[in-house]
Amino acid sequence: MHEADWPAARRIAYQAGLDLAVDPAAAEHLPLAEATGRVLARDVHSLHTMPHYASSAMDGWAVSGPGPWRTGDGARPHAGAGTEPATLAPGSARAIVTGETVPTGTTAILRQEDSSLDPASGLLTTGLELRPGADIRPAGREAASGDLLLEAGTRLVPGQIAVAAVGGHDTLPVAPAPRIRLVLTGDEVITSGIPRPGQVRDTFGPVLPACIEALGGVLLDTVRIGDEREHTLQALDSPRARSAQILLSTGGTGHSAADHLRPAAEQLGATTLIGSVAMRPGHPAMLSRLPDGRLLVALPGNPLAALMAVVTLLEPLLEAVTGQPPSSPSTARSGEVIRGAGHSHRLLPARWQDPADHRVLVASEHTGSAMMRGLAGADVVLVVPPAGVAAGGAVGYLRLPWYGR
Repeated sequence: MHEADWPAARRIAYQAGLDLAVDPAAAEHLPLAEATGRVLARDVHSLHTMPHYASSAMDGWAVSGPGPWRTGDGARPHAGAGTEPATLAPGSARAIVTGETVPTGTTAILRQEDSSLDPASGLLTTGLELRPGADIRPAGREAASGDLLLEAGTRLVPGQIAVAAVGGHDTLPVAPAPRIRLVLTGDEVITSGIPRPGQVRDTFGPVLPACIEALGGVLLDTVRIGDEREHTLQALDSPRARSAQILLSTGGTGHSAADHLRPAAEQLGATTLIGSVAMRPGHPAMLSRLPDGRLLVALPGNPLAALMAVVTLLEPLLEAVTGQPPSSPSTARSGEVIRGAGHSHRLLPARWQDPADHRVLVASEHTGSAMMRGLAGADVVLVVPPAGVAAGGAVGYLRLPWYGR
């Protein structure tokens, strides 16, 4: 199949993923710690008011009415967070710490640094005008019981997991995730130590599982093989491989005698959906469908090229499988002239020119197909059209998988 342009490649990958789309009604309940990256199958509501009791926002004193205040027993160490609230009489004060239950009758919290206690009289005073309700976190301020916290179809990131926990949930209903087998190829790849000339360190083993999880998939297993046709066939079509819905491979997508992914897929009867992509780096990426319906996403062997192929092919494919709408690049301004690549899109790691102002992007340094330093400091991936971008011109960008959608 001829080379697909970059926008078309993402559309084809998304369409292919629809054939594997899961039934969101077939939800499974996962513990919160295991739900990151998964897609909610149903709406999630708060099981109680948030917060569920009135608490102090500061260390200091719970006071009732205008000062000065009698401390009396209130000067003793606090009873501790989570205890039943005491009753505070008008004109009195009680020591309190952040998060502790506010005593009934409290009109405000007086911060420790703003207070003055006379040890002889036990009277507490302040030089400030204390407004009613100061530094009290009222019950139900964030949500009432039954309020919608998260909508079905949300791909879960840590902040949303935290909201669910605060809302009283121990598990979350998530759509079944596609099972992915990771096939890492290359005789020259080592997994530890310093490589000798002709060897390279494995960058995919530690990184791609995190990408799979962030994009909503589940890693079934990882297999490492050398550059041999028989090993490639077995990795793609063993009984274990057939239990995966998606095969994600690295390397071997070229056309040399040492590249076996394409001929192995052809031998297995695969239909090529995308033979290559008009993108730099990452153009040897391939997408195929095996006769039993499994999809093969074949990434190039160079690390940056492979990760650019992840956002090009694997991301839209998993969006479709997990019931997400297709994403498209957001737009910012380019802080510099970025040359085009003729008939191909360029994908470049980039960072915000001003980290506090997400309007202008500049390309990272060290963005060769085998380089990782540019990606390490990147915020996004620039999508540069074939004609390039002028300084100040509009440029598309995609979020990196590990930053969520």
